Amino acid sequence: MNPPATSPLSPVDAHRIERHAAAADAAGFLHPVHQALLHRRGWLKMLAPRAAGGAELPLPEVVRLEEAVAAIDGSMGWVLTLCAGAGWFAGFLAPELARQIIGTPRVCLGGSGASTGYADEDDDGYRISGRWDYASGAPMATHFTLNAILRANGQPLLDEQGAPRSRAFLVPAALVRVEDNWRSIGMRASASHSYRIEDAWVSKEHGFTIRPDAATANGPLYRFPFYSLAYVTLAANVAGMASHFVRLARECIGRRQKGMPLLEEKEQSLHAARTHFYQTLDRSWAQVAGGITLSDDDMLSIQTSSLKLVATARAAVDELYPYCGLHAAHAESTINRVWRDFHTASQHSLLLPA
Repeated sequence: MNPPATSPLSPVDAHRIERHAAAADAAGFLHPVHQALLHRRGWLKMLAPRAAGGAELPLPEVVRLEEAVAAIDGSMGWVLTLCAGAGWFAGFLAPELARQIIGTPRVCLGGSGASTGYADEDDDGYRISGRWDYASGAPMATHFTLNAILRANGQPLLDEQGAPRSRAFLVPAALVRVEDNWRSIGMRASASHSYRIEDAWVSKEHGFTIRPDAATANGPLYRFPFYSLAYVTLAANVAGMASHFVRLARECIGRRQKGMPLLEEKEQSLHAARTHFYQTLDRSWAQVAGGITLSDDDMLSIQTSSLKLVATARAAVDELYPYCGLHAAHAESTINRVWRDFHTASQHSLLLPA
């Protein structure tokens, strides 16, 4: 299955991804060809600072690539997005540490955003303990990101509102024990396992704050708000999976000659929502690249266009599925795998209706 002519994916790379997608799904992790492609193309470093050895690509270019990969294989698109997204955090680390991490052979950063662990102050560092879920790409991760509640003398440190303070950390995989427990119906090859850390010491430099004013890299990529970046990258993945499903649905519906008007309606709706989504993203990126800080209204527009795209994708997949026949329910069919991937990825809490 080749991508559209305007796709940022080459036909050769698209074929490599598609050819091994079913095998990766059955194995429960990305095929070696997929992994090699991620590293050979430098995609896992595309959001990391150039000064640290990353590509630091413009965000609209990154998002379009992530959508294109997800439109061939949802699991690979998801791993690319989440692991490259973790690489973005290098723009908030001390520059020397960022260079060391991004310079790691076959570097891959995975992790979780939940504050389900503790970081206890210990001299000039922290002792970290806890357990975190849903680290996509965990088996190939060389480093893990996490959030942990800060403590001193066993007691949580509190912020100005009296709530426990949380801090982000990036730690080497040698300190982490991955728990092989990802058993979802879809996105199987994302291998989004849990991981655990038990009383591991890291220096204070491994902690960081994700705010534009805390960035250590100077590019506009690190002035783009974190949640806005998360919305657009996740929504693009869901849109890619939905477009894959709709292409396969056209084949099924074309054979059955029932549901074609609905199919055309959903294709038009997806096109309109996608167009608006990229117009909003491109405009927002141009503002940030031009030195303008996004306002609350600007960030709300990004969130709204992202959630609208996701809602339109959900409606297309759910309403077209019944017209695709029992072939779409067969566990080994491509359309069933895409359907399972879509409904697993779209469960992400950030993609729920506002």
